[in-house]
Amino acid sequence: SGPIFNAAPAAQTAVVIVGAVTLLFGAIVGCAKDDIKKALAASTMSQIGYMVLAAGLGPAGYAVAIMHLLTHGFFKAGLFLGAGSVMHAMGDETDMRRYGELRKVLPVTFVTFGLGYLAIIGVPPFAGFFSKDAIIETAFNSGGLRGWLLGGAALLGAGITAFYMTRVMLLTFFGRARWTEKATETYPHESPKVMTWPMIVLAVGSVGAGALLALGHTLQRWLEPVVGSHEAEHAVPAWMMTVTALGVVAIGVAVAYRQYAMHNVAETPPQDVSVLTAAARRDLYGDAFNEATFMRGGQGLTRALVVVDDKGVDGAANGLAHLVGRVSDGLRQVQTGFARSYALSMLVGSALVVAAVLIKAWG
Repeated sequence: SGPIFNAAPAAQTAVVIVGAVTLLFGAIVGCAKDDIKKALAASTMSQIGYMVLAAGLGPAGYAVAIMHLLTHGFFKAGLFLGAGSVMHAMGDETDMRRYGELRKVLPVTFVTFGLGYLAIIGVPPFAGFFSKDAIIETAFNSGGLRGWLLGGAALLGAGITAFYMTRVMLLTFFGRARWTEKATETYPHESPKVMTWPMIVLAVGSVGAGALLALGHTLQRWLEPVVGSHEAEHAVPAWMMTVTALGVVAIGVAVAYRQYAMHNVAETPPQDVSVLTAAARRDLYGDAFNEATFMRGGQGLTRALVVVDDKGVDGAANGLAHLVGRVSDGLRQVQTGFARSYALSMLVGSALVVAAVLIKAWG
């Protein structure tokens, strides 16, 4: 399928558009989520968008797409386990606005989650730096206006990722403790070793997996028999691309720090927000669009098919059964069990036969 896909530029264009839209969609949604699980879920959507974008870039992007899939597996799994550890400590509370200052009571969770955070925003030498930076560079190197648009989308997504993940870190582990009124002798507390050890293992991968796969083009050489080799033409020098990406990430971190570290965080979401924030809270109205476009139309079609099935298919079968029943009831009236009735039937039948014969003979 690889050669076929490589020979189909329209298909590649469709894939990169889906990837670019997905990575920005998920990143924007993640900025407005107060539920820690939903924020990470939106992040996963965005990171998958990066992978799809890279895969749509052809042979130059196949290896980096797979590399980001592998590195993302380490740091995102670690982040989700860290979120589970926080929820365990907070009695299943998922609202980050009711967290704060948990680094003091969850030291292992804080360190492992923090390493995953540094990996996902692309800070060197953590895993996400190597894979995400490679995707951004490959997008720009695809050339022309297309390359600048795709590279710009990937670069913008990196900045937004830095913003919402810094927001998650600050709301969860820093700032004022917004849970003291609900604190007990046992909660919050650090998770047991059965939970923290997997987080530590994944944190190690979040730190070193990217370098292991990228340095010396280890993964690219290993995949070369399958995806082929490709010598990229650098539209932008690699060092300049790296510096630019890190600068965008730093801006995202700084904006989040200014908004959530330098101001008190309300325990309830503010209602006086921008149109974009309100839309992001509702997943950019993606669910509403799907409901209006597909679900309601599907429900209408389903109701119509139910009527056709009830009145048409079942109606025909049930109507035939009813007709046979009525005929059977009529015939049952003839079978009275009395000899005189049968004799009368024979007489009438014989008379009809004789009449038919005579009519035919005279005709």
